[in-house]
Amino acid sequence: MEKKAVKNIWMLSREYGELAGAGGVKDVVYQLSKALACLPDYSVKVVLPYYGFMEDLVDDFVPVKDPFSRARSLQLSIPMNEPGRLVSEPVSFCYARRENVHIYLIKALRFTEKRSVYTYTKQEENGWKKLAAGHHDYFAMNLLLQKGALELIIALGEHPDVLHCHDGHTALVPALVRELAGYRTYFRKTRCLTTIHNAGLGYHQEIADIDYARAITGFPDEVVANYQLDAKFDPLLVAGAFAPVNTVSENYAFELQHSNGDQLTGWLGHEFNKRGILLEGVTNGIDPDYFSPMADSIEEELRFDPADPQEELAGKDNCKKRLFQDRRDLVSYDGVQRFGCLSASPDGPLFTFVGRLNEQKGVDVLLEVLPMFLLQYPKATFAILGSGDLAFESRLAELAAAPVTAGRICYFCGFSPELASLVYRAGDYFVIPSRYEPCGLTDFIAQLYGSIPVVNHVGGLVKVVDGVTGLAFNGATPDALLGGLQRACALEQQLPIKREMQRRAVEIINKQYTWSKVVYNYLDLYARK
Repeated sequence: MEKKAVKNIWMLSREYGELAGAGGVKDVVYQLSKALACLPDYSVKVVLPYYGFMEDLVDDFVPVKDPFSRARSLQLSIPMNEPGRLVSEPVSFCYARRENVHIYLIKALRFTEKRSVYTYTKQEENGWKKLAAGHHDYFAMNLLLQKGALELIIALGEHPDVLHCHDGHTALVPALVRELAGYRTYFRKTRCLTTIHNAGLGYHQEIADIDYARAITGFPDEVVANYQLDAKFDPLLVAGAFAPVNTVSENYAFELQHSNGDQLTGWLGHEFNKRGILLEGVTNGIDPDYFSPMADSIEEELRFDPADPQEELAGKDNCKKRLFQDRRDLVSYDGVQRFGCLSASPDGPLFTFVGRLNEQKGVDVLLEVLPMFLLQYPKATFAILGSGDLAFESRLAELAAAPVTAGRICYFCGFSPELASLVYRAGDYFVIPSRYEPCGLTDFIAQLYGSIPVVNHVGGLVKVVDGVTGLAFNGATPDALLGGLQRACALEQQLPIKREMQRRAVEIINKQYTWSKVVYNYLDLYARK
């Protein structure tokens, strides 16, 4: 297969680091971009929308100047046609360089009126704009980002070696640069890669209005007709036909193409198989320094090093005491509402969960298991941080207040980075009962903070080596999860083995999964034609 060196890389994403995020995509795009930018002679640019919540995050950004008239800002008109109607939308751009990464934000009313990356907030709620519901114009937002990015590149006279597209939100770019006459010539030497961070139903960014899809994309009829899944025009299916495509772990790629787990994607992987599309797998990396329990930002008495075999983890014990004691009088913390509190004497194992409360994450299974598990193990406690399904939030609040489990469960409703860090650092075990997990970053984070992951061995979670770097069970069922939790409690009677598991987990991350190593897997994909 033909390969060539690549040096000029453009990332297109709806999320990026602390600027905009709703999940793990923000971390991957940010950390991969940083790792690439550290390589000699590499230039990395990232393009994402300028959302309405960004005002306080972009003080260092400046308007992009028009290359033909430096006295004015660059403003472009992007074709956004509708059926039977020619439409265009004005956009402008701003720019900053952070950590050697060049970041461009696309400013347009369609973006600035949004107060969250993917869903409506309470601030926006009215009539048809329902709280937590996805943006009604999601497909148009995605097209404006993709076309706006391509037009920006042309206006700046840039010639990317690679356009790296993240998820269904930007997955039409490989087809746009091959099918539309205005782009085909300019980008004839540019390669594309699409990374699928989550192929689950609801993540494809598909659209059922075929006429609208044809009009706004500008694609020929045959493209819109030939790349449909369940009678919907599917960007992920399009991406696989026009450029290499990968997902974020080798095992998730295998599951999608060779197991019944693909039913959770609407059989996208099997459709790839039918069309001869190879789905690659590259397990995400992580930046250990970003999740170090020895960081200067952490109070000295709360620091510890799970990688040091001589370390007794007194700092972790102090983190647990801090979580148990200092939060007892708080109804809310950093915008997060607290339900219940933990007993003042943390002499048993603390199990933790940080993440979205939905069925994909297996939260329904966790809720079923919690009461019986806590009844079996009177010293075990649970600290849970997250939000999502309102029924799950209500049930957790009930369990935290119920007499039989009071003092054993603390539920923090919402999210706070500072609180999340404390929960990770305080925990003995981190529970991940996900039904599917493309890669999983929370297991990495937990391990770096000395918390042993207890995982359903699916997707990217198979990187947790059972009995070596964590504990694994098979199947998102109450019995399987209960078995995993019971094994964790048994490990409390084998503290030298537990301590070695904590140490080994960090060692393996540093040997295999840092972005400085994983980045070369992406360079290999970039070089493929």
